Amino acid sequence: MKRLGVIGAGQLGQMLGIAARHLGISVTFLDPATDPPAATVGPVISSPFDSEEGLARLAAASDVITYEFENVPVATVLAIAARVPVFPPPAALRYAQDRWREKQLFDSLQIPVPRYARIDSAADLTETAESLGLPLVLKTRTLGYDGKGQFVIRSAADLDAAWRTLGPAALIAEQWIDFDYEVSLIGVRRANGDVVTYALTENRHRDGILRVSCAPSRSTALLEAARSYTKSLLERLDYVGVLALEMFAAGNALLANEFAPRVHNSGHWTIEGAVTSQFENHVRAIFDMPLGDTASIGYAGMLNLIGSMPDRKTLPRHFPWFLHDYGKSPRPGRKLGHLTLLADDQLTLDQRLASLEHHIAV
Repeated sequence: MKRLGVIGAGQLGQMLGIAARHLGISVTFLDPATDPPAATVGPVISSPFDSEEGLARLAAASDVITYEFENVPVATVLAIAARVPVFPPPAALRYAQDRWREKQLFDSLQIPVPRYARIDSAADLTETAESLGLPLVLKTRTLGYDGKGQFVIRSAADLDAAWRTLGPAALIAEQWIDFDYEVSLIGVRRANGDVVTYALTENRHRDGILRVSCAPSRSTALLEAARSYTKSLLERLDYVGVLALEMFAAGNALLANEFAPRVHNSGHWTIEGAVTSQFENHVRAIFDMPLGDTASIGYAGMLNLIGSMPDRKTLPRHFPWFLHDYGKSPRPGRKLGHLTLLADDQLTLDQRLASLEHHIAV
């Protein structure tokens, strides 16, 4: 039996484990957390991510290793890659962990991005505010996720507060984009170079956290550009596995925001809404198996469940939905699960999503 090792045992690891077991592959996880979600699908080595002993145990239990989050230390990945193949490749992590390097990668591939500048001092921030104009979004270059490590500078009066809040860490300032909506495209590349992509997904965020994803996007005109940008990233990085490219849609243009070198929250709809889920295709790619069909099954919507889980009895019964419970203890701002629903057309999907959101809010 083939053996998969996963660094991280959160909900993404849990869903990867379910997909792997479906393919007849056993899974072992490495995570220091107590009773993490993925413990329901495979053994968890309880150890820090940079523990030499823990990594050695994971390597011994695995034929291929992957990771479920992009902030895993690169040194950890390099150490274990000397023993067992690790995908996606460490080079992808280096870019994804530093917003400055990431933007420069986009530039080198001629993928459009908002104007940006490196910020190493308060003086740099003042000069950038003058050259790029306001508003600006000031971000930490590393360790930012779900809206953390960001400060929106709307006027010159905000400059000092922004620097006090985020400085003197390595920072990047990005031009504020008055976008129409946010989209993401999930692509998969196998070691032999085969590439497949999913439908373009529209995403709605609140407080920096993804709340709703819908696919396919209403804007078919942007799909080819999104596919082209994603494929160029996959090829440049000699990538193996799933990659998600997040973008702003502004008029007829796409501007890249960031990419995630892993399976992605905005692709959860693929479990029920595509012929082959992003999780199964990630496992297929890293084991160099033929990639599955990424065609959509009608229209799909995904609703993240943040902070608390709904009572099943209160949810609508006049249409089908799929509830995924990650098995986490509730707390404000924490992703505890998600709901997915399908429809035959966009109007019906919108109505069903609105109904679900109403019932959860009540």
